[in-house]
Amino acid sequence: MHSISYEITDDKTILKLKDRICESPEELIESEMFRGMLKKCIKSLQVRDSNLLNIFQGRKINSKNIRTLIETFKYLSKLESALVPNIVDGADIFLKDKETLYEFTEYFYNYWRSYDRFVICNSESDRLDERPYRTFNNTVEKLMHLVRRAYRNIQENITGEHPQVYRQVHAGAEVGTIALPTDLAGVKSDKYAKLNRVPTIRQILLYPPLIFDPPMNRRRGQFIKIDENPIDYVNVDSDKWLCFPAKIGKIIIHAYIHQSFYDLGFHLSNLFELASKEDLKKKPDAIYMYGVEEGSLDGLAEMPTVYSYDEKEDLLVAAVPRDKEFGYFGYLKKMMLTLHNTRVMMNGNMPFHGAFYKLTLKNNKCGNFLLIGDSGAGKSESIEAFRRLAQSQLKEMTIIADDMGSLNIDSNGQVKAYGTETGAFQRLDDFPPGYAFGQLDRAIISSPGKVNSRITLPVTTFKNVNKGTDIDYVLYANNYEEIDEEHPILECFQDPEEALRVFSEGAVMSKGTTDDKGLRHSYFANIFGPPQMKGRHNEIAQKFFKKFFDNGTYVGQIRTRLGVPGMEIDGPNAAAREMLKMIQNDEKNKYS
Repeated sequence: MHSISYEITDDKTILKLKDRICESPEELIESEMFRGMLKKCIKSLQVRDSNLLNIFQGRKINSKNIRTLIETFKYLSKLESALVPNIVDGADIFLKDKETLYEFTEYFYNYWRSYDRFVICNSESDRLDERPYRTFNNTVEKLMHLVRRAYRNIQENITGEHPQVYRQVHAGAEVGTIALPTDLAGVKSDKYAKLNRVPTIRQILLYPPLIFDPPMNRRRGQFIKIDENPIDYVNVDSDKWLCFPAKIGKIIIHAYIHQSFYDLGFHLSNLFELASKEDLKKKPDAIYMYGVEEGSLDGLAEMPTVYSYDEKEDLLVAAVPRDKEFGYFGYLKKMMLTLHNTRVMMNGNMPFHGAFYKLTLKNNKCGNFLLIGDSGAGKSESIEAFRRLAQSQLKEMTIIADDMGSLNIDSNGQVKAYGTETGAFQRLDDFPPGYAFGQLDRAIISSPGKVNSRITLPVTTFKNVNKGTDIDYVLYANNYEEIDEEHPILECFQDPEEALRVFSEGAVMSKGTTDDKGLRHSYFANIFGPPQMKGRHNEIAQKFFKKFFDNGTYVGQIRTRLGVPGMEIDGPNAAAREMLKMIQNDEKNKYS
């Protein structure tokens, strides 16, 4: 292969290359990567004492015989099996039992595809980011076709027959990226220089659906603000890291991802806007090193999920180790949102943990709903239920925030809402049966078949997220209370004090997204920044809730009952119906 290096880990294959990959199936089969993968495949069969190893006909499995097998495959990729022993000395041994050789080839092909496969195109000298289509065609696309062609040619030449069904699976890489080392703009301290050689992602190519099975399927604990700077305690080998520069609302965060967590890192492409070339010329608001060396953060806090503020550089700095217990996307996403929320509060604005949607009916009545609540409170589920139930009346549904956002007061005294994510990271279990299958062409799925299995989908545009939108209804999402005469689905608060009490208690029935179980409370349903700056957040919250009531904004709570057993579907459906009535009956409702 041309200018290529590779690494095979426990469950990942990472190819690092320049502009081009190999030109033919024969060149692919002769590559060091093919040899390395074949050896790992054979070793896995030896552990199982598999009958597929009978292709060696009892001969010792050593480097020489593996090399003969590779030569046999190379010529099978272009010649009928009867001709190969005339060219490759020893090939007749492998061809004595063609049925077993066929099954071995099928197993090896599937073994390769069982790995998470990534191609990293280094753009440092050739500026491949200026011609991404050609680069991806010459690398990722080409690899896919070469692998499929080699597999099919070998199978056909073993059997002498053409298959009747061709399956166009993504046999090459699942993810490709073009990356370029980029210095941290505006950061003067030499301690950050270790990050300057890390390739920064400029373009990403995905082959959805992507299905990953990370080590963990839930997050535990909190992110802890410390006085020490994590950058002082970590080493960074630039060859094993990638930087995803994310635009999160008005905040720019450089997320540095260790290759152990590449699968989780590429989830970000379905969740946050990738920063532009112009954005990279600006000083970031925060940096996050996800996957630092095990033990390097020990002793800094109760858990090594830490962040701090470098006052001299005016830079937030976070780090989490690459221990498998932190191998869950929540540790990546939520730390980045914690950094976002911290910067928002430093600027005097209010972060929120919630979903914010603009719902417009065909009669042009519309309502902008901000649903605040913790994970599993039923925010997104209620909005999704609204979309289904009001489909015949719904003209447009615009997502401003799916999970996290911020509030700002403009020059006219109006509260505006901003989002953070352009995508959604949601539980599969809480969707109606079959919903996820309709989204597979864009999806990244993690932990399939496990509790808290998730789907990450793009759902909105950065323009919608970041333009600043008026708010009509502010509702706390209550997922744990049943409804009766004293506890209606929809309840309006009469003053800021009552509202602040409910919102600040942050009660929610756990849905299994963390290690917490049962009814729990978190300050403003948002452990991602506000508790660490509670005094500052209190001042900000009082200011914003007073402004809500002064402006006549509807403030209350909505009982989604998502945490009530048996109400996972009916609860959000009932909440959605109440939201529809609010839009239809509100005389003060805006018209677009």
